[in-house]
Amino acid sequence: MSEPLSRIPAGMRYYCGPEARLRRAIEAAVISIFDGWSYEEITTPTIDYYSLFEHAMGPSEAHRAFRFSDTDGRLLAVRPDATSLVARAAATIFAGRERPLRLCYVAPVFRQQPQSHAEWRRESNQIGCELIGADSSAADMEMLAIVCEVLQHFGLDRSCSITLNDIEVFNGIAEELRLDPESRDQMRELIDTRNSADLERFLARHSSAEDARVLARLTQLSGKREILDDARQFITNPRSRSALDRLAGLWSVIESLELSDHFEVDLGDVSRLDYYTGLTFKIYIEAAGSRIGGGGRYDGLTASFGKAEPAVGFVLELDALTNVLLGSAESKSDASAGGDVQRIADNTPDKDLTSLFRSARKRRALGERIVIDATEVLP
Repeated sequence: MSEPLSRIPAGMRYYCGPEARLRRAIEAAVISIFDGWSYEEITTPTIDYYSLFEHAMGPSEAHRAFRFSDTDGRLLAVRPDATSLVARAAATIFAGRERPLRLCYVAPVFRQQPQSHAEWRRESNQIGCELIGADSSAADMEMLAIVCEVLQHFGLDRSCSITLNDIEVFNGIAEELRLDPESRDQMRELIDTRNSADLERFLARHSSAEDARVLARLTQLSGKREILDDARQFITNPRSRSALDRLAGLWSVIESLELSDHFEVDLGDVSRLDYYTGLTFKIYIEAAGSRIGGGGRYDGLTASFGKAEPAVGFVLELDALTNVLLGSAESKSDASAGGDVQRIADNTPDKDLTSLFRSARKRRALGERIVIDATEVLP
């Protein structure tokens, strides 16, 4: 069945005019900030082996990739994630480079989405940075500091909420309950969707009714430092407690930098990407219908390519960020501003193109914005 050539596939779109200019300006501004923190830009392949993403992201997330077979029968995928590719580059291309590595990128990613998804786009652009080879709270805090600088640059720091969690809180509970992989995924989904009633029923099959009732509170634990104190009242396994201690240490630094207004602890915000191993965070803006970015620590990802290395990074969703900025009157003005346009027409009797374009090039050399009057019929 052939589709009308005037249509584009669902979930894809064009960008033009002020919106296209704003997208370019956002990319340039964010990459400039990354450069200020000494991050080196990298461009990753658009197509790679599906097995790479399946192993790095986990089967459920990688399954959303657009897949096709190569001429040799191997299964390929159009890039659904950039972090996996950067991690491989760190372990191969940059294997001999001094650590830590600081890499950044702008890359379109392609994922199949259900039409009920809040932002139903099958192509989206990500701007991200990765810090590889540093296992420290300083590295985690560096990511959060960069996020804050980006949001401040665009005037969004007063309307943002950056939620913090540590995947090891969840992992410790799942280990204590001795959950198999399928049950772990089910529990993670129930927590992430804030389904406390079903979560309590699920937990009752693996623990006492009282423990199930208490652990179901995970879906409601969101707020400032006091959330960590509340969690310690009923989360007692060593693995989860260590994660709570790491979050408390990070929160102390955030408070010292007077940034706590921008942050929250949310123990119910559980990432579904398999490669996260510690800190996770998501970035929300009041004006956006969904999150505009997120990231975290993924210490085991590079082990797939040889040596395991600690790593932490984040991505910003360009589409969501652009929508937020287009929604403000100031940004609309900035996006459409390109300076006064100088219209250049050939008023000579013999329609001298040389004269016309000599004038045009002189004005461009002065940095003026011009438009050629090309409506007249040339001899």
